[in-house]
Amino acid sequence: MNIRRAVQADLPKLLEIYNYEVVNGVATFDTEPLTLKERQAWFDAHNVGNHPLIVAEADGVPAGYATLSTFNSKAAYDSTVELSIYVAPECRGRHVGRELMGAIIALAKEDPRTHRVVSIITGTNEASIALHKKFGFRYAGTITEAGFKKGRYLDVGYWELAV
Repeated sequence: MNIRRAVQADLPKLLEIYNYEVVNGVATFDTEPLTLKERQAWFDAHNVGNHPLIVAEADGVPAGYATLSTFNSKAAYDSTVELSIYVAPECRGRHVGRELMGAIIALAKEDPRTHRVVSIITGTNEASIALHKKFGFRYAGTITEAGFKKGRYLDVGYWELAV
């Protein structure tokens, strides 16, 4: 597995990975698949400042990706970033998420502009919660019934890591 910065040519596969979760899961609260045009703005907001976008590549194809994104648009929050990791369904269970987590946290620690990494995790996402615990994230609280998807209200937990 090769971990590297995302390039424009990766965007269609990254969108496919994300849209799979939109349609089939609850890790994102988007409810309708995004288009390439819609996802382009997201792509362009990464690999600038303290917002890296990295890809885990297996056999020359993105198997998953990780980002550090704007946590809140107010300037005082600039040193806090939101972590997201998505893994292609066919690559789950192969430690792609763990490799991406290690690499994105290393980038956060190397960047003096980043002080805190925050993840917002759906309460039912046991695998993500376990991964965050393994990397030393601290549980910071829950917003109950924060979103409605797949016919039910879902809680979200906030997890943080000081870097």
